[in-house]
Amino acid sequence: MADHARSTDPAVQEQLDRLWSLSPGADILGLDRITRLLSRLGDPHHHMPPVFHVAGTNGKGSTCAFLRSAIEAAGYSVHVYASPHLVRFNERIRLAGRLIEDEALAALLAEVLDHADGIGASFFEVTTAAAFLAFARTPAAATIVEVGLGGRLDATNVIPAPAVCGIAALGLDHQAFLGDSLEQIAAEKAGIAKAGVPLVTMDYPAPIRRIVADVATSVGAPVAARRRAWTSQSARTTVRYTEPGFSLVANRPRLAGPHQSRNYALALAMLRHQGALNIPEAAMRAAADWAHWPARMQRLEHGPLTARLPLGSACWLDGAHNPSAALPVARALRQRREGRPTALVIGMLANKDAGPVLATLGGEVQHVVAIPVPDHDHHPPADLVAQAQMLGLSAETAPNPAIALDRIAIHFGTPVTTLIAGSLYLAGEVLAANDQPPD
Repeated sequence: MADHARSTDPAVQEQLDRLWSLSPGADILGLDRITRLLSRLGDPHHHMPPVFHVAGTNGKGSTCAFLRSAIEAAGYSVHVYASPHLVRFNERIRLAGRLIEDEALAALLAEVLDHADGIGASFFEVTTAAAFLAFARTPAAATIVEVGLGGRLDATNVIPAPAVCGIAALGLDHQAFLGDSLEQIAAEKAGIAKAGVPLVTMDYPAPIRRIVADVATSVGAPVAARRRAWTSQSARTTVRYTEPGFSLVANRPRLAGPHQSRNYALALAMLRHQGALNIPEAAMRAAADWAHWPARMQRLEHGPLTARLPLGSACWLDGAHNPSAALPVARALRQRREGRPTALVIGMLANKDAGPVLATLGGEVQHVVAIPVPDHDHHPPADLVAQAQMLGLSAETAPNPAIALDRIAIHFGTPVTTLIAGSLYLAGEVLAANDQPPD
């Protein structure tokens, strides 16, 4: 799907416009195009610092954030490739700890596009090639790569020999590309497994666990699954990670929500099952306190948007767009009401199943405001309102996040806890409108 990337830098925007003129403009899975493109560029994916490759339906971005924080706390520099971006395209490529500068980004995109003639590479494939080229040319101790879509046929899966692979939580999403069952989706995610490379996973139901194990065995990848090779337990203020002969206790992650303790533990397991870097226990503990991942139960700062709510209100932002993501967000919201009434601002892409998400998040709120997702095909706000009303919720529409918060302020007239959710694209609009872009 189109990411509608925009840049305030003319040189970057010129290349983004050029990319859209050449790109097929749709998600197309497969490794042939990216392999040919990278070959023309000198195969940079063979020359990157050791790679931590992370897949999953939900939680892979947070896992990458914990990995980055631990590696940096150990004194190393690290590259990161993530998607989608929220406000600036540059967020996708982090070079040795810093978002790529506009000048370097424009030059990279131009170079890749100059080599892409006739291949029909997608937006994501060109972006992946640009990131890998930058990573191969810039010194760092490690590279963290987040899978874009699925795993087996994702453009990032050309990496020949990662230091370690990880799979976060699994759920139904992108069924048009990955299949209509958890079994099919699990097989696609497990497709990142490589011969001799540890595949670290969460604990899944037995049928899913067997599928992941079968895929890993077929390529010769050892599996380190939660509750088998390692375990984690959360207490009120701490997380304990345990494996045979090793145990670590850390603070519960700064990232909000009980699910983040599990993502943190997955990152610890990946660090423990790789041999490329020595990460001290102190650095692993620091990751819980340092990690930050925008639009994942992020409390918005005071800004142009949040100022529209009554004094003493709280506003949280999350990109939850599928049922398995909505459930932990609903639990996190329940813990953060702080005695206030609660409201939901929701906008969802048309290719997402809005009903289950709305039912899960709506169970924690008294009022819903449905809005569009700018520049993307989305569920009509009136349809979301109708679904909310069928759930017994009061609901209304608004044309944008600012008006939505105005209407919440009018509806309650007192301090309120508000969650804005349903799409990472919407989350990007919110962060930009609140003068709070990721850095």
